[in-house]
This record gives sequence, structure tokens and C-alpha cells, in this order.
Amino acid sequence: MKKIIALLLALTMVLTLTLTAVAENIVKIGVYEPATGSNGAGGKQEVLGIQYANEVAPTVDIGGTTYTVQLVTVDNGSTADKGPSAAQALVSEGVSVVLGSYGSGVSIAGSPYFAEAGIPAIGISCTNPQVTAGNTHYFRICFLDPFQGTVLANYAFKTLGVKNAYLLAELGSEYDVGLCHYFQQAFEALGGTVTSETFPTDTSDFTGYISTAVALGAEVLFAPVSPQYSPLIINQASAQGVTFPLLGGDTWDNNKVAESTMGTSLKVIIDTFYQEGGNPEFDAGFKAWLNANPDMLTNNGGNDMVSAVSPLGYDAYFVALEALKAAGSIDGKAVNAALWNVTYSGVTGDIAFEQVNGDAIRNAAYIKTANTETGAWDFVTVQSVE
Repeated sequence: MKKIIALLLALTMVLTLTLTAVAENIVKIGVYEPATGSNGAGGKQEVLGIQYANEVAPTVDIGGTTYTVQLVTVDNGSTADKGPSAAQALVSEGVSVVLGSYGSGVSIAGSPYFAEAGIPAIGISCTNPQVTAGNTHYFRICFLDPFQGTVLANYAFKTLGVKNAYLLAELGSEYDVGLCHYFQQAFEALGGTVTSETFPTDTSDFTGYISTAVALGAEVLFAPVSPQYSPLIINQASAQGVTFPLLGGDTWDNNKVAESTMGTSLKVIIDTFYQEGGNPEFDAGFKAWLNANPDMLTNNGGNDMVSAVSPLGYDAYFVALEALKAAGSIDGKAVNAALWNVTYSGVTGDIAFEQVNGDAIRNAAYIKTANTETGAWDFVTVQSVE
């Protein structure tokens, strides 16, 4: 009986919030992102893209009525155990659609609560296939790890010409472990040799792992880890005189990661969703907006370098607006139904969803390398799966 009463109270609260939003012509978009934990830095940069988009387009016309868009932001703490309470907080606020999260594991953790409430979610940079697999409410606008892992393996084997790879992932990380798995599959299929290891959460000393890679004769070290760890790996690899390239996934596309290579002789290569300069109009507007607000600049890592997740967040916001317009309603179920057929030409490219899992149709990734003199990312090439 207590559970039934609690459920009724929760439903009453959601109904009240929804009716209030309708009366005041407000539509709420949930922002489900990490501000703390290992993915906090990347989460903040993803949120910046959403916030900038909201600044550019603070209203949306839905069914002939102009609504003010209100962002409801929660911190999911970067972990699967904190994700559910953050997701429930958004549900209780009566949001119509959710954006996020940076981090696949926490996206998966929040997913059932959005599904139960009939609220669609749009993944921004969560690349693990399990985020959208087997459900009809979670979409995503980025490429997936099987694609990303294959792109990186092809680049390492065919362009860098390496045959022996050492892989390092955080134990328990859906993203790290999954991406290493897909890289290994593709790299071994090409004829390469792989040694793969994991490290415990909150590790700060990677010298032993780097020494192992050297001893095994590794020609490349692939560590698709969060920005909590990648600068440490870079600094410690440099201190040990490593000569082979360090390879990272999209999580390495962070200004602090690039800056950590300054003064080293390392070759650091990543793949990502966007390269600064790809859309000069967006870059100029976003940088001006960042520089006008010290807090925003701090959340971007202290400078105005454009991380790929920021334009992705920007695009996700506008995809959500397109779904709201197509639905003609702020009801989550109507928005969910409309999302399947949404198309949008964004900063990061054309966005459309395939009709099985709601994944974005993407066929290319940007390859970038760290400039050890300027501490910025330099464009290398656009790479597809061969």
C-alpha cells in the first residue's frame, strides 16, 4: 500500500509540474550529465554546448504556441550507482526529453527510468552500443564504438604501420573496455597482435603499465580512458622516454589532454566527432560566449578551445527542438514517436536516425594529433571504415 501511495504522489507531482509548464508555456529539457567524477570535465564541456544552443534558441514553436525552453540539469556523478537518482530527479521535474550523457555506463544506468516515465533520451557522446540496443526510447547522435574501434585499428595498422598494440582500460568502464574490445577485434583481423590490461578506478600511477608495454615491444599504446587519467598517462609515458605513439578515443578530445603534451616528444593521436574550424560561424559564436562568462570558461578547462562534445551538445539540443516541433506536443511519448523521423543539418554534420536502434547514421571520424608546442589539436584526416 505504501508503494502504491508513493507512486500516486509521484505521478501527481509530475502531472502538476506538466500542467504548470503548459500554463506558463514552458517546455523542459533534461540535461543528464556528469559535473563530478572521472567524466566531470567532459560532461561540463558537453553541457556548455547545450547551454550555448539554449542561448541561441531560447524558445520553440510547438503546435502553434511559442514555448520557453527551460534546461533542467542534474549531475549523474559519472557512475552507474549515482545515475538512477539523477534520472529520477529529471522524471520528477516533468521534462519532455533528456540530453546525455557523457559516459555510456551512466547512460545505461539511467535508461530504465526514462523508459518507465515515457521520456525519450538523446545520447550525445555515449558510444557504447548497449545504450540504444533493445529499446525504443534512447537515441544517439554520435558514432558507435564498433565503428570508432575499427577506425582507430585501421589507422594504427595501415597508416602508422604498427603490428603490436598494448591496450589499457579502466576496470568496470563500459566505454573503455568496450572500445578496447572493438579495437582488438579489428586490429587482430588485420593481422596485428594485442596485449590488453585493465587498471582499478582512481589509479594515479601508470608507470608499471607503461613499462609492461615497453617490455612487450608495443608499437602503439591505446588507452581510451577519461580525462582523469589520460594526462597522467601522457606525463608518465614522457618521463619514461616512450617513443611509440599514444592512441586515444573521443574522450581524449579535451583541452587539458592536449595541453599535457606540451614540451614532450610524444606523438598523441585521437579520433573524435569534430575539429575546430569545421564550422567557423559556430566556433566564433561559441568562443565569444565562453569568453564573456568566466564560469563558462572555467567549465571549458580555462580556455576557449572547442572540444568536439560541445558542438555535439549544441546539435543534440536542436535535434530535441526539431522533435518537439514535429510532435506538436510536450508529451514525452509524442516526442519519442517523432524523433525517429527527425533529420537535422548540424555543426557536426547531417543527423538522421537508423530505424532499428535509433543510432545516428555516421560514416566518418576526425583524426587529430596533439601539437606539443602549442598544446592544441591539429587536424590530420577524416577516416572511415575500409
